[in-house]
Amino acid sequence: MIDNFDDFCLYVYYVVDNVWKQIAPLFKRPGPQPSSCSDSELLTLALVGECRGWDQETEMLSNWAEHRDLFPCLPSQSRFNRRRKGLREAFNLVRQWVLSVFDLAQERYSIIDSLPVAAVAFHHAPRANDDWKIHEASYGKVGAKHLTIYGYKLHLLITLEGVIVDALLAPAHERDLVAGEALLRFHTDRIVLGDKAYYSNPIATELAQQRNLRLCALPHSNYRAKVSPDFARLFQAARRLIETVNSQLTQQFHLELNHAHTFIGLYTRLATKLTAHTLCTYFNYLLGNPDRLHIKSLAFHLA
Repeated sequence: MIDNFDDFCLYVYYVVDNVWKQIAPLFKRPGPQPSSCSDSELLTLALVGECRGWDQETEMLSNWAEHRDLFPCLPSQSRFNRRRKGLREAFNLVRQWVLSVFDLAQERYSIIDSLPVAAVAFHHAPRANDDWKIHEASYGKVGAKHLTIYGYKLHLLITLEGVIVDALLAPAHERDLVAGEALLRFHTDRIVLGDKAYYSNPIATELAQQRNLRLCALPHSNYRAKVSPDFARLFQAARRLIETVNSQLTQQFHLELNHAHTFIGLYTRLATKLTAHTLCTYFNYLLGNPDRLHIKSLAFHLA
């Protein structure tokens, strides 16, 4: 386990800088390159900041000012915000690189679930700027929390080892099943567990035929279909894992709190948070302290 802040920063910078050297040509921009605070450093500042829960630029830069021995040149708040938005896809590329070399990300068994992401506070929704409407923000119900939001739902595909392998941001009103199907069509050869919101025999059959993907979801209570005790136990174990990952994203990474004023700002923040979570999971695994739930022993019942 990494218990030293300086070491953690070094780990993150090492990964980011190695990936950046490969993807830098994709992010050419007019004008001279920054003479201070390189792109690798800025990506590292954002990722480590998210891991520490510094999810507002003012708070993040204020805290980084106390660590100038690590990063002596810090950009202004406006410049940091502008450059981070310009590098938003770089965060995703870093995450994809980590997943490509991460053994646990290749796990065949997965879980699908969603988290609410409000664009603005509900009482401000009638006055929300047009940018949110252009990017399909909408009203939607969050059944688990008995509330209505204006914004989106983030659908997550997670392995049984707690690794987030993919995500899809969908309008809040869109049914989980529709968004889940769109997400799963990017994947093949998986067995995916879901709750009753993802239950559909026709869609499960289509995914099996076209993508060699088995979607196993709990049926609605008024359906005749029944699940076996083995599947019920597996789903309950998966439910605990989902709650663990969701708790990490909401409590440590503040995923449900949106400080962005535009969709691009929200997208950038989500990309940063998901990449930061993946890096933490990766480092924990490499250092031999994954601290994860072991529920694979039940998975053979679905093979």
